[in-house]
Amino acid sequence: MKRWGITIPFFDLTMAESKDLVAELPDLGYTDAWSAEVGGNDGFVPLALASDWAPGLRLGTAIIPVSTRGPALLAMSAATLADLAPERFVLGIGASSPVIVERWNAGEFVKPYARTRDTLRFLRKALAGEKVTEKYETFEVAGFRLERAPRTPPKIVLAALRPRMLHLAAEEADGAITNWLSPQDVRTVRAELGQETELIARLFVCVSEDADRVRAAAKRMLAAYLTVPAYAAFHEWLGRGELLRPMQEAWAAGDRQAALKALPDEVVDDLVVHGDAATCRARIREYVGNGLTTPVLAPIPGGDVPVLQAVRELAPTAP
Repeated sequence: MKRWGITIPFFDLTMAESKDLVAELPDLGYTDAWSAEVGGNDGFVPLALASDWAPGLRLGTAIIPVSTRGPALLAMSAATLADLAPERFVLGIGASSPVIVERWNAGEFVKPYARTRDTLRFLRKALAGEKVTEKYETFEVAGFRLERAPRTPPKIVLAALRPRMLHLAAEEADGAITNWLSPQDVRTVRAELGQETELIARLFVCVSEDADRVRAAAKRMLAAYLTVPAYAAFHEWLGRGELLRPMQEAWAAGDRQAALKALPDEVVDDLVVHGDAATCRARIREYVGNGLTTPVLAPIPGGDVPVLQAVRELAPTAP
């Protein structure tokens, strides 16, 4: 079955306001609803609500940071969702960023690859109902067992941007999640991941034929991401290092306006899906044709139609 996902909550609706639209998603042809956890809603509650509102959807987190919760708490949260949506919940975890982990959550962002690997290995055991006593490279757990392990442990997928993490996702996890890439970039990522592993990506979409307006709005979002070290390295690997360097240097110098001006339009057009709804759907299918298993649409404000309408127009069953 081919997948077509959507991000919840929607950009211009709270979860309390989203019940009817979430319930409508399966009829529109959406197969998945994925949450995120940055600085707004948490990653689990929207999925808990959606598990009741739309029982046919697969539900996933993209992503929960591995350093903002303790390992046991992360296992408990995942077990709760797996119990609410048996065989429909996918736990997406990842390293996140220094800003989110350290500045906002008073944690430590150290050894991100090892922390993600260790958390994956711990969760495999904990969610299978095992008692875990183990010293990992980045943390130690002594005598933890879930009081209520899920009957069916959820699949676990990893946020992965470059070869080392992509290889870990292919070898030890059930899939990989990536972000901010073009259809052509999917081929590069897929070559490292292999052909059999599920590849999930959030695609930012703006239904608008006013390309200049879309670019102006999207550049602020892109600049904030592409100056994060992990994303800067990702796009260096993808071949955009020289294109992005002037923007990154201006950002590092504190000149945000110069950074936005230095971000090339071609990068926006590569990484943000825009145009009328039919053009956007065709572009999304281009990602799939190049090896993306699960597109997860994230309609963003600033287009010709409200986000609520865009969700309907971007559905695979839309005319």
